[in-house]
Amino acid sequence: MKIAIGSDHAGYPLKAAVVEYLRAQGHDVSDLGTDNADVSVDYPDFAERVAEHVVDGAAERGIVVCGSGVGASIAANKVPGAYAALCHDTYSAHQGVEHDNMNVLCVGSRIIGPALAHEIVEAFVNATFESDQERHVRRHNKVRAIEQKGIQSQA
Repeated sequence: MKIAIGSDHAGYPLKAAVVEYLRAQGHDVSDLGTDNADVSVDYPDFAERVAEHVVDGAAERGIVVCGSGVGASIAANKVPGAYAALCHDTYSAHQGVEHDNMNVLCVGSRIIGPALAHEIVEAFVNATFESDQERHVRRHNKVRAIEQKGIQSQA
């Protein structure tokens, strides 16, 4: 799977561990930065970059890591077509894809460590949207309608 990943400085060490893990699993990973933990950078820049890669089709899924994961989730969701969620457990990571068509996973490096991050990422990338379940499609379409209203009100 093609996966875009990015982080701010706080998320860099966990992002590096996740990149290594994903590549070892055979995934095609695009590391969109940052490249160190020593220079302070802003999470919205990396969340936007990852979300745009997913929406544009350059990646099938995206992962963003910041200190808590909260800011990354908020920022990624501002990109129309990105469906990002903060997940610190495996159930939410796979259920978010299966039921809600989540395409960007956000995690907090100050909340979880590498071992749990690997399990969460594995649950996320191995899940598929249950498009054969009418209720999930109906609910996702309602989310998309809300998104479209927001886009139209900005025009």
